[in-house]
Formats: sequence, C-alpha cells, structure tokens
Amino acid sequence: MPGPGRLATVVVCGQDEATVDLLCRRLAEDRFEPLPAGTAEEALRLCRHHLPDLLVVDLDLPDGAGYDLLRRIREAHWLKTRIDPYLPVLALQPRGGDPDHHGPDLVADDLLDKPFTYDDLRSRMEAILHRRHGRLDRPVRVGELLIDPGRRKVMVGDREVRLAKKEFTLLRVLASDPTRVFAKEELLRDVWGLRGPAAKARTLDSHASRLRRKLDPEGRRFVLNCWGVGYRLVDSVEDAGTDADEGGEDR
Repeated sequence: MPGPGRLATVVVCGQDEATVDLLCRRLAEDRFEPLPAGTAEEALRLCRHHLPDLLVVDLDLPDGAGYDLLRRIREAHWLKTRIDPYLPVLALQPRGGDPDHHGPDLVADDLLDKPFTYDDLRSRMEAILHRRHGRLDRPVRVGELLIDPGRRKVMVGDREVRLAKKEFTLLRVLASDPTRVFAKEELLRDVWGLRGPAAKARTLDSHASRLRRKLDPEGRRFVLNCWGVGYRLVDSVEDAGTDADEGGEDR
C-alpha cells in the first residue's frame, strides 16, 4: 500500500447518491482519496484526468452501464483515451447475481455481493491494492538482469549495479511487466507520487536515461523509450531471455 499519507485514490461509481456519499466519507476518514461518480461517463472522465489507483463500481447501473464501463476500461488504448486499461476494479453486484453475466469476472479484479458492510468493502480494496503493489516486491530476472527488492540489489550478469533510490523504484515498476509500455503518467504516479498531465516528464526522462546507461553502458538493451507514450524495460520476453520469477537504443 502507498505510504503514510494518502493510501490510494479511488473512484466510487454508483447511481445511489446517498450510498456513494457515505462510502466516500468513510474512505476519506480512512485516509483514502475518494472521487464520487454518479454515472459511467463521469467515472471514465475521473479515470482519464486523475489516474486513480482503484475503481469501485456498482454493476447495477441503468442499461448495463456498469458492465459497459468495465469493458471500455479494459479495451481502452492509453494513447488515445488516457485511461489505464490495467486499472484495478472492485465490482459490486446484487447478491445471487450471475458472475458470468456479461463476463464481469473477466474484467473485474474482485466481485462483492450487495448488501455489504464497509469493513467488507475496505478489506477487498486493500487485498486488490496489496496484490498490485506486491508484484513489485518479488525478485525478477529478465535475461542477464536480476532485480532483488528484498536485498535492494541489481545484477547484470556478474556485475552489480548501484542505483539511486528513484532509479531503483523505476526499475522495479518496469520489471513488473517487462514488455509492457508504461505511460509517463503511470510512472510519475507510481515512482514519484505525481498525478495529472506529465508536467514533470523531464524528471522521468533524466532518471530513465541514467538508469539505461548504468544497466548497459554500451548495448543499451534496457529501458526503451517509446516516443510519445512512455517506457518499457525490453522489446520482448523472447529477445530478453526472461526467466520465471525467482520468489537498446531509444526509439
């Protein structure tokens, strides 16, 4: 979970205004930053402009809008929509509802039956957020590159690489999904805690450039710049020789 201040930014979407307001008040008391949404379109707008850590959505929106919201998020193209298709989602459904209806089990990280208690909701939220951040805590090998967060150690073959704190955190995030292109806004949020337009992108670019040189001064095989979008660690798993988890030039 993120640090001692705000725990996470959460979009809460539902048509019952009183319920949404109550949940947002309780979440704010527990150090979350809740963003209320009464419609699917409003939730999408908040996801686009605030880059939240989690979406809580009531699937019982009119005309199947809740299911459509999940589908639109998962099918989103970051460069065109500025919506994170990997956004963690907790979906709320009527008790006894069909979990296969419209396939919400394929797009939601967890389903919670209504009615529910606030403690149930919070525990499900925390589990989703812990799973997300837990991916960054395990050792990962990508070809010759080994990242061991527990010992804060990075090896390229037999050579140990000394990294500054932000460089190490940036590498951990990129290594959590080595071939995925991470948008600059995502990296600014996850590494520096910054949100909104990539106004601090120059900070990210300078850290990425230093990290690339330290990992491979000559070949520059790691930390690839995807112009206009963001960064990824390697082009492909096959080319990098990525092994199973153990626990280039700019373009």
